[in-house]
Amino acid sequence: MADIREKVWREKLRRGVAIPAHPLALEANRKLDERRQRALTRYYLAAGAGGVAVGVHTTQFEIRDPHVGLFEPVLALAMEELRKTEAIRVAGIVGPTAQAVKEAECAARCGYHAGLLSLSALRNASVDELIVHARAVASVIPLFGFYLQPAVGGRVLPYEFWRKFVEIKNVVAIKMAPFNRYQTLDVVRALAESGRAGEIALYTGNDDSIVVDLLTPFRFGKHTVRIAGGLLGHWAVWTRRVVDLLDRIHKEPEWPGWLTLAAEITDANAALFDVANQFAGCIAGIHEVLRRQGLLAGRWCLNPAEALSAGQMAEIDRVYASYPHLNDDDFVRQHLDEWLK
Repeated sequence: MADIREKVWREKLRRGVAIPAHPLALEANRKLDERRQRALTRYYLAAGAGGVAVGVHTTQFEIRDPHVGLFEPVLALAMEELRKTEAIRVAGIVGPTAQAVKEAECAARCGYHAGLLSLSALRNASVDELIVHARAVASVIPLFGFYLQPAVGGRVLPYEFWRKFVEIKNVVAIKMAPFNRYQTLDVVRALAESGRAGEIALYTGNDDSIVVDLLTPFRFGKHTVRIAGGLLGHWAVWTRRVVDLLDRIHKEPEWPGWLTLAAEITDANAALFDVANQFAGCIAGIHEVLRRQGLLAGRWCLNPAEALSAGQMAEIDRVYASYPHLNDDDFVRQHLDEWLK
């Protein structure tokens, strides 16, 4: 039975689904708000998300601080809702090898399917050292590779790294979020030339080109590869519309309005993620949308300095008014009380 369940989620991952990066619900005293944390998970599942990523950047890396101690509790809390469904369960994994392996063991113990592996802690490691690190984590849990943009703590990962990374047997997917077309192509080409495109799924995390990523057939000689779905902090809001978007891209890739919609989504993302201030307010921007919808009680982050930037609220107001078709406020309003029970 376990083998059948594993086959099901792996096939689902390869087909392509929407995976929101789960935020952290806090009370005004910056303690975990368990009721609203559950409500968020219920919202994503009710919206039709094919999976959820917990313990990632949007969940706030500070959950791992010893004096906070929320990494395992937050993973376990989400699992109480996720285990009732067939959603793909992804856990964020960070740190040097000893920490990353420990987090992978925790995620596997909680019942997560895959670990989203950040390499930010290994900024000076060689390609071979990075591969040794990845293999150690892959021995514990299936890997979801992660190319995080350098502007928010990632590092440049060359084609050589990705070509070796996709040879790791337990790699199931890669999230590409370098916000750079050249670096995105390094990942796609490495997978195409490895011959494992049928086994490893590509997911966009490029908030500046979500729709274009999902629409593009990437061709390298005889090899053509597509990006199947997305794992995004941006998809932590307006998720019902996101699920509709991905479904329509899969069914109607030739629709002539895609490029216009792509630009609208990128503009909305710029406001939510505070691009004008180098993403300083990205988590607070997500929280503000969820606060407006009633899913969160406030924008509080574990780090008190993490807040909306000057002018960001006005930008959020602007994109809300400009693109009403992007939000799912009506859907949330209809179901909020049941999610908060």
